[in-house]
Amino acid sequence: MPANQILDNEFATLWFHTEKKIVHHKIKKWIKGDDLKNLFNKGYEVLKQNNAQKWLSDDRNNSVLSPEDEKWAREDWFVRVLQAGWKYWAVVLPEKVVGQMNIKRFSDDYSKAGITARLFSDPDEALKWLESV
Repeated sequence: MPANQILDNEFATLWFHTEKKIVHHKIKKWIKGDDLKNLFNKGYEVLKQNNAQKWLSDDRNNSVLSPEDEKWAREDWFVRVLQAGWKYWAVVLPEKVVGQMNIKRFSDDYSKAGITARLFSDPDEALKWLESV
């Protein structure tokens, strides 16, 4: 499946899988602040512009968000991406247990808002699931 690279820097890579309309990010190392916002905002823009509903978060190399970043993600980014049509979220869990706990909390909260979320340890399995929904 062709994927267009949208962003690539020392912290993350962002792609858009055109055929299946999947926004896909991979965290390379702990990301925060403006770098995190840039990644998530670019993903939001791509999702909205392409009427996409699916997002794959490969967060194996990430950890816990700072309180400021978590507040922004919940109160700003999530509201916008939900309104843009986001429906399905596949998450490859962080390797660190504290990061896993953080993602599970986000997953539970987002599910209550209508997102169908599934947690994975393998990015290929996560992508296959998104392709099937």
